[in-house]
Amino acid sequence: MGIWQGKSKRKPTGGKYRLVVKKHKKEMGREPAETHLTDEIKTKIVRVAGGNKKVKLLKTNYANVIDPKSNACKKVSISNVVGNDANKHYIRRNIITKGAIIETEIGKAKVTSRPGQDGVVNAVLITEEEVK
Repeated sequence: MGIWQGKSKRKPTGGKYRLVVKKHKKEMGREPAETHLTDEIKTKIVRVAGGNKKVKLLKTNYANVIDPKSNACKKVSISNVVGNDANKHYIRRNIITKGAIIETEIGKAKVTSRPGQDGVVNAVLITEEEVK
């Protein structure tokens, strides 16, 4: 069964709305990609509205990290996920989302891209004060 992102059939009181129009394909949604931290890199290309293509990153072990002091970008390996405000269980499962704090070989970094939507993990180095 699909995920539908249209209007609810129920009122806040519990009564039913009388449907004026039926469901449309454009109102369908998809399951979240939930990018995992593993040794391999795996992507999935999905056709979206307008015939465009979206690259979903399913598994990865690398991130493009920017150092704000030197303004240099490096491709570094990710060791583990330290924090994630989206869901506390994502830390245990090593799932990377936007805003997640990751431990890299050059230090801790905060993810600025949406891996499940963009197909890449971009991050910015942060200090210890910013982690707390």
